[in-house]
This record gives sequence, structure tokens and C-alpha cells, in this order.
Amino acid sequence: MSNKTTIIAGPCVIESAELLDTVARKLVEINTKLGTDIIFKASFDKANRTSIRSFRGPGMERGLQMLADIKARYGLRILTDIHESQQAVAAGEVCDVLQIPAFLCRQTDLLVAAAKTGRTVNIKKAQFLSGLDMKYPVEKARDAGAKEVWLTERGNMMGYNNLVVDFRNIPDMLEIVPTVIMDCTHSVQRPGGSDGKTGGDRRFVPQMALAAKAFGATGFFFEVHPTPDEGLSDAANMLELDKLEPLVAKLVEVKSEK
Repeated sequence: MSNKTTIIAGPCVIESAELLDTVARKLVEINTKLGTDIIFKASFDKANRTSIRSFRGPGMERGLQMLADIKARYGLRILTDIHESQQAVAAGEVCDVLQIPAFLCRQTDLLVAAAKTGRTVNIKKAQFLSGLDMKYPVEKARDAGAKEVWLTERGNMMGYNNLVVDFRNIPDMLEIVPTVIMDCTHSVQRPGGSDGKTGGDRRFVPQMALAAKAFGATGFFFEVHPTPDEGLSDAANMLELDKLEPLVAKLVEVKSEK
């Protein structure tokens, strides 16, 4: 990879093997064109959906096997999130990065279990914490032996059913870890604000990314889908898959050969 920008992309949840293949092929194509090393992201279980009736995914065993298949077939690094400490070992056997969900970022046992796998731990900043508050979750992970810890900004609650991003959190978190990622799609959410499910507005995803870059973000996270409005989770927030390449090109400042 010719630059140090970390890019994470993939569907919110594992819906089908066909969806994973479609997204993975596109990521490989972008990596080839732009010289990037995009990390493939998908969740095997969305344990924090608004409604009990919402689609959660295939579960850990089947989901991790599907992610392992993507890794073997396309050579992509893999990121997934874990919600319980007992999921860490199995997920760490497949995934290169284990992600701690924002609402769980202070859960000591979860952080420790992720750290002990030896995998990179990406901790998402809670919607109720400041950037500087994240030094404590990082300490927990490092004390448990984490070799590499990333932090991810995803906005703060502002009133009901809305998020606001304070981009000053990015330089604040860069004082704690060298890799700070902007979650460009979750940051446009309107949590629980759409009749029993999370709403949002994907129109602002590119602006979130470019603003975060101006504040020094070293990485960017995008949930993508070929037909987002048909997605089974975070439909309103996911970026259209065909819009990912031009946005990534802007973020990594790819220069054409003369």
C-alpha cells in the first residue's frame, strides 16, 4: 500500500454469500486500481438492533465461516464486531481486526478478551463519551496485551434520535493512538428514529469523510451495499457500492502517473 490511510468497507450485516462476493470483488477492484488495502467488514450478528423483529444475521459459526471464505477467495483482510467476550477467540481465528461496538466500549471483559487474541482491536467511541475519554478503554486493551489499538469516531447523541459529530474528537484521540478512523456511515444515523429501526441520511457520507480528513483522521469506515435501500440493516446510512471508489480516491489522494 502506497499510503498509510486505513479504509474499512463492507455491508452492515452478512445477508448472503452472494452479497459478500459482490462487495469483495469491488473492493479487490478498487485495491488494484488505487493501490489501497481495503479491509472487508461485515457483522455475523447485529445484537444491538432497535427491534426484536429486526434481521440480525447468520450467527457466529456460519457467519465466521462465510467471512473465512471471503478471506481465502479474495485475499482481503477481515474486520468484524464482537458483542460478548466469549466470541473473541473464534472471531480472532478468522479476522484480522476485532471491533468493539460503541455502546460496549467500556466493557472491560470484552476489551480484555479481544486484546488477548493478538488481533488489532478497533474501539468505537461511545455516543456518550468525548474523544479524550477513550484513553481508558485503550488502557484496558493495552494492559491486556493488545499489540495495536485503533479508535473510531461515530458521533455523539444530540437530543433524541439524532447524532452530531464533533470533529475535534479526532485530534484528541490521535493523542491516544496513532490510528483514528472516521465512521462515515454510522455518523449519519438517526438512532431508533424510523418506526422501530434506525434512520439516517447517506447524502452526507462524503462530507463526513472529507471533513474528518481535514481534522487529521488516518482512516475511514464505510458500510456499503449495491442496493442500500434493500439492505436488511442500516439501509438509510449505507453508501451505494458504486460510489465508493471515487470517494476513496479523494481520501487517499491518488495521483495519476505523468
